Amino acid sequence: MQVSESGPLGNPNPFSVFGRYFDRVLLLSATAWVGALWIVGFMVVPLLFAMIPERALAGKIAGVLFERVGWTGLLCGSLLLFLAWRALGARFVRTPVVWVLMLMTLCAVVMQLGIQPMMAQMKLDALPAEVMDSAYAARFAFWHRASSLLYVAQSVLGVVLVAGLPALLSSASGGQQCAIRPEN
Repeated sequence: MQVSESGPLGNPNPFSVFGRYFDRVLLLSATAWVGALWIVGFMVVPLLFAMIPERALAGKIAGVLFERVGWTGLLCGSLLLFLAWRALGARFVRTPVVWVLMLMTLCAVVMQLGIQPMMAQMKLDALPAEVMDSAYAARFAFWHRASSLLYVAQSVLGVVLVAGLPALLSSASGGQQCAIRPEN
């Protein structure tokens, strides 16, 4: 991929942060995040509950996995937003795939920094009983459903993000051919 000396709107080269590997960093970050969402949420966790007879243990393992996916989302979402902002400049807020990225990152923030800590505190407050056998059961179930809905929404937005990455890369490169797009 040839990178010009100036970026969008004549600004210094937006790719200078990651050089000619901008598109690869963008793709790897999106792939890590969306792949983790799909694999953990729709393959690993259902398998845990199918194979581990003790639901509380399966839930604890799933909670750890979802926490890791949440931190991955915060890291990758922040990186992707930074890269998009750096590459697009003033066009950042006018780019549809950036709004998808912002919504996904917002979901990650709400789940990781809002809902998950609240649910963890309910589990601690319920001790020595399991949270679902405590006075917190209904409240925990409500926030668990809310978190699940946000997770599914984030996963669906991930499909849109992955589908929109070629357009983002093309827009960021000022219409230049990107390394991931074959020449016609």
